This record gives sequence, structure tokens and C-alpha cells, in this order.
Amino acid sequence: MQGIDECLLDAMRLPGARGAALVDWTSGLALGAVGEAPGGDQEAAAAEAAELARLAAEQRAFASESSGNSGNSQGTEAGATGQEPGPPVEDLILSNRDSYHVLRFVPTSFDSSVFLHLWLTRAEGNLALARIRLGEMAGRLELG
Repeated sequence: MQGIDECLLDAMRLPGARGAALVDWTSGLALGAVGEAPGGDQEAAAAEAAELARLAAEQRAFASESSGNSGNSQGTEAGATGQEPGPPVEDLILSNRDSYHVLRFVPTSFDSSVFLHLWLTRAEGNLALARIRLGEMAGRLELG
């Protein structure tokens, strides 16, 4: 198990990493951040990424078929499908001309409303590696 700081420092070791943050998508607050922030402001970047994450997480169209979410706008509850509760979306990838933003939702024992936000340069970043490693980090992350 890893703490927030250790997890974010691991994310910064990925090729092309410019910045990383752990964000609560319900409040838009960064629970931790390292490196640069897109736009230069960590708080604004966290709030803007949270809007994107919240939009995807709350839409049934983006939930997996196996989540038991078809026809249920409230999301999956523990025991309803025999699966543990968790985020309805695994990750989001946003790309622009010079960078990638990877938002990896983190399953937690409470409400799974946090995600890792990794900002990578497009020239040096490896999107496939970033997705794999963020998934591993999300699984090891220990949140109180």
C-alpha cells in the first residue's frame, strides 16, 4: 500500500510526466499534487479536471456493461450485483497538440470519488505505459 505522496512521486517517474495530482471529483479539491499544473494553477487545474471526471462518471452511457448500471441512474450499490462498489469509469484520456491528460479513477472503500490526474508531454510520454502504471498505482493507493 502507498500513501498519496509516494503514489504521486511514482507517477512523476513516468516518461514525459509534467505533473500529477490526486483529486476529489465531487469537490474539485486536490488532495495532493506534484510537478507543474496545466495552466500554472494547481487548484484551478484540479477543479477543471474534476468537472470532466464528474461528467463522465455520472453518465450511464459511459459505465461498463458489467457494472449493472443499465437503467439505474444511481450507480451500482454493494451487493446489488455481487460486485464491490467502485467508480463507473476506469479512466479518461484527453489529448491536445502537445500533451496527454490521463484521469484514472481510484476504487476506495468509501465512495470512490477520487482520481489520479497525470499530465504528460506528447513527445516524451507513453500513453499505454501511463495507463498501465496508473492502474497499478490506483490499486496500491491507501486512502484513510
